[in-house]
Amino acid sequence: MVKYFYTNTRLLILTVVLLLSWGLLSFQSLPRQEDPELVSRVATIQTAYPGADAERVESLVTEVIESELTELEEIAILSSDSRVGSSTVQVELSETIIDAQPVWAKVQSELDDAAARLPVGTSEPDLDEAGIKAYSFILGLVWDLPSEPNYAVLSRYAEELAQRLRSLSGTEEVEQFGEPTEEILVEVDGPRLAALGFSAQDLASRIQASDAKVTAGQLRSPQQNLAIEVQSELETLEQIRQIPVQAADGQFARLGDIAQVSRGVRQPLSDLAIVSDQRAIALGVLMESNLRIDQWSVGVREILDEFKSQLPTGVRLDTLFDQSGYVEDRMSTLISNLIVGMLLVMVVTMVTMGWRSALVVGAALPITSLCVFGWMSVLGVPIHQMSVTGLIIALGLLIDNAIIAVDEIQLEMSHGDTPLKAVMKTVDYLKVPLLASTITTIMAFAPIYLLPGAAGEFVGTIALNVIMALISSLVLSLTVIAALAGRVLGESEKKAAALAEKTGPVASVQRFLMRPGAWWAEGISLPRLARPYRWSLTRTMARPLLAIALSFVIPLIGFIAAGTLDQQFFPAVSRDQVRLEMEFAPQSAIARTRAQVDEAREIILSNPNVEDVHWFVGESGPKFYYNITGGRRNQSQFAQALVQLNTDENAAVIVRSLQSDLSKRFPAARVLARQLEQGPPFDAPIELRIYGPNLDELRRLGLEARQILSSIPEVTVTRDDLSESLPKLGLTVDEEQARQRDRKSVV
Repeated sequence: MVKYFYTNTRLLILTVVLLLSWGLLSFQSLPRQEDPELVSRVATIQTAYPGADAERVESLVTEVIESELTELEEIAILSSDSRVGSSTVQVELSETIIDAQPVWAKVQSELDDAAARLPVGTSEPDLDEAGIKAYSFILGLVWDLPSEPNYAVLSRYAEELAQRLRSLSGTEEVEQFGEPTEEILVEVDGPRLAALGFSAQDLASRIQASDAKVTAGQLRSPQQNLAIEVQSELETLEQIRQIPVQAADGQFARLGDIAQVSRGVRQPLSDLAIVSDQRAIALGVLMESNLRIDQWSVGVREILDEFKSQLPTGVRLDTLFDQSGYVEDRMSTLISNLIVGMLLVMVVTMVTMGWRSALVVGAALPITSLCVFGWMSVLGVPIHQMSVTGLIIALGLLIDNAIIAVDEIQLEMSHGDTPLKAVMKTVDYLKVPLLASTITTIMAFAPIYLLPGAAGEFVGTIALNVIMALISSLVLSLTVIAALAGRVLGESEKKAAALAEKTGPVASVQRFLMRPGAWWAEGISLPRLARPYRWSLTRTMARPLLAIALSFVIPLIGFIAAGTLDQQFFPAVSRDQVRLEMEFAPQSAIARTRAQVDEAREIILSNPNVEDVHWFVGESGPKFYYNITGGRRNQSQFAQALVQLNTDENAAVIVRSLQSDLSKRFPAARVLARQLEQGPPFDAPIELRIYGPNLDELRRLGLEARQILSSIPEVTVTRDDLSESLPKLGLTVDEEQARQRDRKSVV
């Protein structure tokens, strides 16, 4: 095949142009995102059972759900947490699951079956898939006035902004954080209610009965069947105030006569968003997969700029996180590595082989790299940090074949062969050795690509890009690059002979560049280094067994030295952000948690490397990094923070400083400052599960395990599920006395 490329110049040029065009067009159209997307194999099932203690929740709700889900063989781990009034079941699928959506459909079907067996008053089980994906934008709609925030105003603007962002092509989801729940509050006048002989429960039943939301029956006739509905659905506050209330003795009143009806925010608040120490509603904006975030983010910024101009005084819109900036940094890193790599290759090749060979070898780098972009487009691999890492690793490998081919062609031509013969002989001679070396390197990277589960999905594209680069390099080196080398080197020799008779400054420069024996034309020759190298080769070939034994010395030293290094499969991230969690006593009200995180904010800002802190109280905050675990809701004792740094260096030192300062100030709280890390999500580096039927014994063993782990200097925080019991008040009611008092009140 190489003969056709060499003899047909138009075919050679057309092939190079097509390869460059294919790569450039693919590079422009490839999706760009910060991190690879992983299969969502974890989900949380939340079920509310108001008023029930933990034991009743466990027996009547959690065990019912678990019994249904155990029928699914795709589920690897089921874990549950039963608390006062709520059940949480976590489902983890097997690592072999590639497409999780059909499995989650089965899980939902099983939950529908379980819902029919749950006691009255239990909410529908809510299945929440833990998407392993970070928000592309995190925005904060801030109440910028000293007065208490008007959440009605903030909610209205937050919903309007969410609608505008949802209408933008490419937006997958917009979720709000810190938005309070509105409610209609009925404040009853106790004496007036007692005068009617009603209890609060009786009045609530009357109000509920007045809000008809179900069919009242069906009208059947020979011609048609019609559903009958009572047209009394409550839609306004005035309708609620006009609800008739009639006692058994005939007394009649309207609800507005005995109660105050108002609309407002449900108190106490279940969660808060605090942006730069001010109340806010945060919005997490998620981009659809397979899009270029740099192009999509332009439309988002246009919407934000227009929306900011329409905000009233006292309401501010802040951008807390913009993922496109981090993606652009990775792309600039890739491009700079490609340019620097190409220049270094050309300089080194020029010194050792001459400038003509340097041009050919230097051309191999962009052509092969663009071929990889083309194959990424074919295989549907987006540009993200792992695929970029694979390309950077491949830079040092993909030029080896080109250097060997060009050097061999140059050597054959120096022996007197014609360019065509030198090219044909080189390709025929090198095709088997280069193929063997390429296959060997591919086999070294294949285990990374074949890794199962989330780890393979995360790092697999590194190996895939290296493999594609190696294959492209092999094919191009034995075809296009070999033909190009024959053309450039052969034409240069003819041109050098023709220049001998020409005059003029241009001809002088050309003669200078092609001067026979000059280092820039043929490369540097160092006999002093060549002699010991030739001597070592002679001795090695004479004693092959000794050479093989010596070749194992360096790898052996490497394996021995590896035992002294820190072992960490996925490294930490050098990034100007840190995640922080604080958890206080289980009975802490949200106002108490807010006061403590305000104090923690001052301590955090005293660190000179911290720029700002944004808190999310009562729930997990929006995910600003793909593998941050969340899913905590309605937990007033919990708070999570996005700590924005003014540097992306020494993040580990900053984390240790924050951990130490906050732990000293809040010794009774659980404080966890963490540097962002690569890899699949995890709750903790070490997790233990202790099984058994006796809760008291499990609680004792859990505390003992925590004490053992806490004694290790490197352990920062330990936590167990059973020792964190929520205090409650218990009332012992004398049924006989209660019934007598009830009869007296009726009389």
